[in-house]
Amino acid sequence: MPMFRSASRALPARNTIRTRTHSGAPDLTLLILLGVIVVFGLVMLTSASSVLGEKNFNDSYYYLKHQLLYGVFLGLIAFYVMGKIDYHYWRRYAFPILVATIVLLFAVFLPAVGTELLGAKRWISIGGFFFQPSEVVKLTFLIYLAAWLEKRGKQVEDVSYGLMSFLVMLGALVLLIAVAQKDLGTTIVIGVIAVVVYFIAGAPWKHLLFIGVGGLIAFFALIKIAPYRAARLTVFLNPETDPQGIGYHVNQALLAIGSGGFFGVGLGHSRQKFGYLPEVATDSIFSIVAEELGFVFALGLIVLFFAFTMQAFRVAKRAPDQFGRLLAVGIATWVGFQAFVNIGAMLSLLPLTGIPLPFVSYGSSSLIMLFAATGMLANISRRTSV
Repeated sequence: MPMFRSASRALPARNTIRTRTHSGAPDLTLLILLGVIVVFGLVMLTSASSVLGEKNFNDSYYYLKHQLLYGVFLGLIAFYVMGKIDYHYWRRYAFPILVATIVLLFAVFLPAVGTELLGAKRWISIGGFFFQPSEVVKLTFLIYLAAWLEKRGKQVEDVSYGLMSFLVMLGALVLLIAVAQKDLGTTIVIGVIAVVVYFIAGAPWKHLLFIGVGGLIAFFALIKIAPYRAARLTVFLNPETDPQGIGYHVNQALLAIGSGGFFGVGLGHSRQKFGYLPEVATDSIFSIVAEELGFVFALGLIVLFFAFTMQAFRVAKRAPDQFGRLLAVGIATWVGFQAFVNIGAMLSLLPLTGIPLPFVSYGSSSLIMLFAATGMLANISRRTSV
């Protein structure tokens, strides 16, 4: 982190000194890592969802087909578009894009388009296609925040112009997503992305301390108003609590991981996917990786995510301006933190939050937005500073 922090402080004021850049090919290492993770994710989704697809749709490849058509295909289009358009273009329209996304967050409560699934209204349905506006917010808020922080410059160190304005923006999103839509997992991801980017932009440590204390208070308040969140925290602190009730999910996940041993039971031979492990194709897919392919491949997947995140931070370090640097840091944090939380929850190192594993879990909204963000990251990597 310090290397980005010092670099951001050394950046000259906007429009005072023109940074010399050259446009070339996107970062090849980044693209290779992305490709390997996506292909591996499709292979594991095929195996993990086969029983569920046969049971629900009489087609063991249903979830793979849906992921390919609505996730990978549309995601690659998003990746191509974001990779071709100069990332500076989005700075100009950062505010109206964010406003449009917030309108979508309110739209989930409209009877005509909003859809309730799993006891929460988080989805919009258009022509049978479901997507979560909160996934879109991860990128649109990051774009707006990067543009806002670049414009603030040294004012980010000020309490009124920096800290309080930042907290007002973030607090509004928390109310919309965590409280109204009951999506604490997405809120945590957005909050961590925002705080990291805010810090890299030059926020002092005392601001971060204040945010940390406030965040803990907000976290426990959100747990207090939702009993199911308190139950998840209880299970995390004591995994043996009610193994057939609130502790069922995490115990089945640990059973799957433990059954895999060092080399796994074999691709396609999971026992837990036969109705024992909840959310087998989404939140719990890492447990199937560990069960079928064992410790070796599970560790390999973790290494892939770590390498991707580090490569994204390298792109941030070489970015030609503050806007690009903050965008790249935000995207790196997004992928790395989301993978960390998902895997940590499956290993019972963190409470269950319902956060999908990037590029691997089933879900078109998440996959499309991750592809779009990575396309923007590839675009930044093409414009390295000289």
